[in-house]
Amino acid sequence: MSETYARIQAELIDALLSLSRVTRSEMTRELVDLSAIVRSVGAELFATEPQRTVELVIQEGLEAAIDPILAQALVANLMGNAWKFTRKVPAPRIEFGTTVEGGVVAYFVSDNGAGFNMAFADKLFAPFQRLHKAQEFPGTGIGLATVQRIVRRHGGRIWAEGVVNAGATFFFSLPAKPIDNSR
Repeated sequence: MSETYARIQAELIDALLSLSRVTRSEMTRELVDLSAIVRSVGAELFATEPQRTVELVIQEGLEAAIDPILAQALVANLMGNAWKFTRKVPAPRIEFGTTVEGGVVAYFVSDNGAGFNMAFADKLFAPFQRLHKAQEFPGTGIGLATVQRIVRRHGGRIWAEGVVNAGATFFFSLPAKPIDNSR
């Protein structure tokens, strides 16, 4: 077995284990500073590729009632996607903020990267469904499925909008009040 194949298999196994933990882990909801998590994840991404210049815009003071460990995974996956898909853009920009959709506050991570064709948006959150070739943008195809499961476990909603070669925006809403997690 080649070293590359073994590495890809290991990454896939780790991603599947992570997805399983998201579904089965004990969940506690606390008021979490999502802006601080975005800053932290952004710093980690810059540390992995210090040669990249990415404009990172963060709306400050955004909080949510969410499990803090799952919040970290949610943000890391969305930010990691934005980071990855802006790799080929001359002036990459990633933004985290809120908007109001249908009277509900929705958080978003937006980028000006590769984007996607909205005709295939239903595939975004399914495990192993990729809209871009793995050779072009490597990954396991598990990240957005993980994000969807985290949001749904909290009683929220997630959706995306994109334009090919003009970027993507991933929105998620969470209920203002904690839900009964004993189900």
